[in-house]
Amino acid sequence: MLTTTLHALRTRWTTFAGSFVALSLGVALMTVMGLTLASSLDAPGQPPERFAAAPVVVQGQDTLRVGDRTQKLAQPRPVPAQTVAALRTLGKVTEDCAFAVRAERAPGDLVGHPWSTAAFAPYELSAGRAPRAADEVVATDDWTAVGQKLRTDHGTVRVVGTVRARGFEDALFYPDARAAALSPPVMRLVVDAQASEVRRLVAPGVRVLTGDERRLADADPDRDAEALTALNALFGTAGGVTAFVSVFVVASTFAFAVAQRRREFGLLRMVGATPGRLRRMVVAEALTVGALASTAGCVLGAYGAPHLAGLVVDGGLAPAWFTIGDHSWPYHLAFWTGLSAALCGSVAASWRAGRTGPTQALREASVDSGASGMRPWGRLLCGTALLVTAAVTLVLALLTEPGDLLHRKTYISRPMLLITAVALLSPVLVGPLTRLIVRLPGAIGLLVRENAAAGVGRTAAVAAPVLVTVALTGSLLGATATLNEARATEAREQTAADFVVTSRVGSGVESGMTPLDAATVRRLREVPGAEVSPVASSAVYVLEDGVALIKSEAHAVDPHRLAATARLPLTDGRVTDLDDDSIIVNEEWSRHRVGEHVTVWLGDGTRRSLRIAGVMPVGTGDNGVYITAANAPGAVVERVDVRVREGADRAGVVRALRQAVGLREAVGGRGHAAHADVVTSDKWLRTAFPTTGFADTDRTTRLGILLVLGIALLYTGISLANTQIMAASDRARELTALRLAGATRTQVLRLVAAEALTVVVIGALLGLLVTVLNLLGMWGALTLQSVWSPIRLPWAELGAATGACALLAVASAVLPTAVALRLRT
Repeated sequence: MLTTTLHALRTRWTTFAGSFVALSLGVALMTVMGLTLASSLDAPGQPPERFAAAPVVVQGQDTLRVGDRTQKLAQPRPVPAQTVAALRTLGKVTEDCAFAVRAERAPGDLVGHPWSTAAFAPYELSAGRAPRAADEVVATDDWTAVGQKLRTDHGTVRVVGTVRARGFEDALFYPDARAAALSPPVMRLVVDAQASEVRRLVAPGVRVLTGDERRLADADPDRDAEALTALNALFGTAGGVTAFVSVFVVASTFAFAVAQRRREFGLLRMVGATPGRLRRMVVAEALTVGALASTAGCVLGAYGAPHLAGLVVDGGLAPAWFTIGDHSWPYHLAFWTGLSAALCGSVAASWRAGRTGPTQALREASVDSGASGMRPWGRLLCGTALLVTAAVTLVLALLTEPGDLLHRKTYISRPMLLITAVALLSPVLVGPLTRLIVRLPGAIGLLVRENAAAGVGRTAAVAAPVLVTVALTGSLLGATATLNEARATEAREQTAADFVVTSRVGSGVESGMTPLDAATVRRLREVPGAEVSPVASSAVYVLEDGVALIKSEAHAVDPHRLAATARLPLTDGRVTDLDDDSIIVNEEWSRHRVGEHVTVWLGDGTRRSLRIAGVMPVGTGDNGVYITAANAPGAVVERVDVRVREGADRAGVVRALRQAVGLREAVGGRGHAAHADVVTSDKWLRTAFPTTGFADTDRTTRLGILLVLGIALLYTGISLANTQIMAASDRARELTALRLAGATRTQVLRLVAAEALTVVVIGALLGLLVTVLNLLGMWGALTLQSVWSPIRLPWAELGAATGACALLAVASAVLPTAVALRLRT
């Protein structure tokens, strides 16, 4: 058996080389994904940053505890004044605060601190001196220099010193008195005393932080943990997609490689080989090739994983310190998965060859009435079963939890079931699709149609990578585009405002919502002829069924002003019924009947029993809840909706609005920078809810999908070229016969190119079918959640993917054929 296996490997090396390439690359991808996922699961904790040199940090209550369940508060509480006074009896107390600063030609995430807290990072002066006057600051030295004047929303200031940047923030340090005036609440303290003595004096809920716990006082203590959690989800999903694509392509490639050898199997049966011996020979070949290719793939994966880690760090998806660790289980998982895929593909393909008689096997070597692998009825049965499974699971999801179909993991994983089902059914569809597509006149058109009909196994094998490429491209990008369109539609239907006032996005200021101060909001409300509705962001917490403490995003509004600038899609109740003792919820809440009372905890942890005044549909999941400002203590206004009253001068209202956001009180006679913009509601909707294309989605989603999709499509592209080369090498005798029958070399190459294009079109149509079925399920879920929005097919991306497949297929078919014809002539 070993001698026969080695002889087969030596004589049919071109066929086995194609299988080797497909498997080694698939195992390499699985190894890369596994190593990256394992490294993200086993990463070091985030060390303290701003208070790394502080002895003891005291922080106001920032966590809500209900029994043994916890949630971060949306509006943390300051340290009580009596606690501050008590701590001063123990030793030196340094009060800290942090507040946003907007400045021209400055980083968008600029933050202000008292100068006395700089030593706790520790920051050290690299130039200049400490600030003394109210208009003096010290800045981190990576974006400004001593002597520079900065026009900020808190007044024009002069940089009198710089400190070396430490990488975790861009900061301005003010004199302590000025910082306290700009941010009165004392959110944290640094106490020079024993931690045990400090704990004895603090009020309930106030936290005393020492050692590594001091990181909890940083601006974003869970930054690295949240990034790694997102990375885990990303690479878990990417690993699943990669494993599916790899196993799918590898099994198809090995099955096709075995199907090419039916003439050889027929000869072996004629000389006395039993079906069992044939199967054992194929299994031995698959074990040999699979072991070698899986080993090579593990080596390639070990080389490629650090490069992928560098890419995710550069893309901002992982912390700067993220690297690949020393893990062994990804190698085992990738190796044995690859070997199993090779065995499954080969065993399934050899089963039919082993069951046929010698004469029948020789006859089927020329005309393939079925598909490579299992019997036609077996493929039909399995494909139908998977298609029914996909339909049943979709219907169940629509009837029970339609919102699950809108989650990223769901719309990334669901196409795999449909892809497998359509791939199994593809031999049945090849004939009708070929007759529908191929309309070429003359001999070439006839040969394309007949060759595709006679070799459905070859056609299905070559179309499989195209099917995966188009289906994944259409499903992933189409789902993202459809959800973006749904969110934009939902926002348009809820917006009745003519203008929206948001924070200014200018030079050096990043886009995004930042607070509008009370003085600006007051001036906006005084604009004549305008209905002004400020919207502040907060949160409420509810204990669902006594089990889970759920956080819901809350919008703090004035109900009467909101009714003039928004059209909430209430299924019950009225917006104007909202008051300080009530709440508007959505149907996702377990209790959502108007008049019922629900116990909630507000953004600062205060417990309230509120009456339900209105109910909204779930929608795309962004509806949240609505409360009044009295139930959102500490919340800041992030947006102001404005509607021009009937009969008012629209142009005059716009001028007044712009004047209101451009004028600020002076400090020390110095002017301030305007920090807000007045834009039309249409422009705001286009900016906040872009629908123009995949490039306008949020950065994390875009990079994540590109990672998942890019790796899968790169592999399927290589596999497409590999399968075409395998198919072309097996047709040398057939094409030579055409030359002997009178066909010119050019005609043969045109025939091969036409066949390649036909196969690509078949694969693209099957992929488009999967895409449409997948997006129809998402559309149904949106409809059930009261979002009436059309599906969006990414035609440009689908065209690009199909075009790339066509170029690869034609080049991979024509070039080997041209070489083979030249050698034979």
